[in-house]
Amino acid sequence: MKALIHDPSASHGIRLADAPDPLPGPGQVLVENQAISLNYGELRNIAGNTPGTVPGWDSAGIVVRGASDGSGPPAGSRVVTFGWGGAWGALRAVDTAELAIVPDTVESGAASTLPVAAVTALRALRDLGGVIGRRILVTGASGGVGRFAVQLAARAGAHVIASVGSPERAEGLAALGAHQLVTGLHGVQAPLHGILDNVAGPQLAAAFALLAPGATAEWIGTVSGQAIPLDTPHKMSQGRLNAFFLGDLLGEDLSYLLTLLEHGNLDPQIAWRSTWHDVAAAADALFARRINGKAVLDVK
Repeated sequence: MKALIHDPSASHGIRLADAPDPLPGPGQVLVENQAISLNYGELRNIAGNTPGTVPGWDSAGIVVRGASDGSGPPAGSRVVTFGWGGAWGALRAVDTAELAIVPDTVESGAASTLPVAAVTALRALRDLGGVIGRRILVTGASGGVGRFAVQLAARAGAHVIASVGSPERAEGLAALGAHQLVTGLHGVQAPLHGILDNVAGPQLAAAFALLAPGATAEWIGTVSGQAIPLDTPHKMSQGRLNAFFLGDLLGEDLSYLLTLLEHGNLDPQIAWRSTWHDVAAAADALFARRINGKAVLDVK
């Protein structure tokens, strides 16, 4: 099959080449991919893959072979899929617990944006507990996770404060449900009843100090590339810092998010789209912070 493989000598360590077809296990379906979505984390950590392997977390396509153990959808089903590798191939073997059937009215590119970014936002928001009427800060709100977090937090009844790196990156966030738009932490006041943080570094330390007693900061990403200086008492609050981990068994959450997409209650925020031949350009744009939302590549 054709696939985007890890090649240390290629631009961003990725090139389109031939790769072996995946061999599904008993609890896996074989999917012919139609679209993949890119995540900052998988691109940043591409060097951790063995040369020649097929990386990638998120994809959507059509089941061409059902699971031999009888689990999961049959051949012909349209699905969105997740795994810690293998998404960037023309074919993908995926566990039946890590997929969901895509409604007829949702196209594959939109569905492919959901696994890492949207499920991360959903699960991190759940970790905050009840948010109805609460002031919730979303940092790095212009990115893929951030834009889903703004939408889902607003839908849950939170008062959403969306923090971005520059005023230009705030475009569209008010329409997604943000009640307050800020650059960095300028104008953010205590108490915060929850933080969904995609930036880390000194900004997270400063935001953490604004937490209400007993409130939680979910540390999701480290776009800043800086450590969190939480080692001095005056920066600490009575809040809780949780290092978020996505986990597995995404199928049920993907089904819920697809229902939101189907009924127009969630926007995938696709800001860059082309074919997988343009993966280097997409990576350039992501690393340069020129994409406000998700980047999707069609497999063709």
